[in-house]
Amino acid sequence: MAGIEERRLRLWQDKVETLVEVSGSGPPLVYLHGPWGLRGDREFVAKLAERNTVYAPFHPGTTKGDTEAAHLIENFWDLIVYYGELFDRLALTAPALVGHSFGGLVAAEIAAMSPKTVRKLVLIDPVGLWRDDMPVRNWMIMPEAERARALFADPAGEAAQGFFRLPNEPKARVEAQVEFVWAQACTGKYVWPVPDKGLKRHIHRIAAPTLILWGEKDAIAAPAYAQEFAKRIAGSRVELIAAAGHLPQLEQGDAVARAVRAFLEG
Repeated sequence: MAGIEERRLRLWQDKVETLVEVSGSGPPLVYLHGPWGLRGDREFVAKLAERNTVYAPFHPGTTKGDTEAAHLIENFWDLIVYYGELFDRLALTAPALVGHSFGGLVAAEIAAMSPKTVRKLVLIDPVGLWRDDMPVRNWMIMPEAERARALFADPAGEAAQGFFRLPNEPKARVEAQVEFVWAQACTGKYVWPVPDKGLKRHIHRIAAPTLILWGEKDAIAAPAYAQEFAKRIAGSRVELIAAAGHLPQLEQGDAVARAVRAFLEG
């Protein structure tokens, strides 16, 4: 795989800077990360880039120097328009979208609002669509070991340890980010929305073939939760990732990448 190319673009009234990491070759694929950014997902993105040209944009407001985003992009619908502009600037025509967690919500919204612009859609554990009680609220009082048990099928495994070894005082960093995400979501004034109640009303408009991936041992949202997505998206199917918990792309990256590739190429 070729190295990562960085593209910095200024969008949204020419005031919001977005960093897009581009790697690999083949059909275009856009990877939309969850609320912790791309740091933990880069190895998984590299696996996707073995068969595809992967565009991995940082969500507005998460890239150093783009603080204007918090004031200019005030709601979820602004964010969808923003990504439409980004795709135009990158000359992406009907790319496949792969979204994890919050990125899955964004991907689903794009596919629902602009059904002709998405070739195929992959949702990896996009918690939040079907309930208003986000479990991250309880993380502030949850001991690290308990949090690991809630998130990972193997709390002592490499994926769990890597997650909590994030640089810059990992526990404080993770807790601070979760608290920030939740606080901003509650205000409705930032890019992370309160779990969207509106998508349920128009998710049936998604026309792209859709694969929904879920950790078989997810303790935050049971695999049955995934079936709620499948009921509402025509042509969708659910695939459970064995021995994976709440973050399947980190715990079982090879298996998730194989499932995504098979779906995109099938």
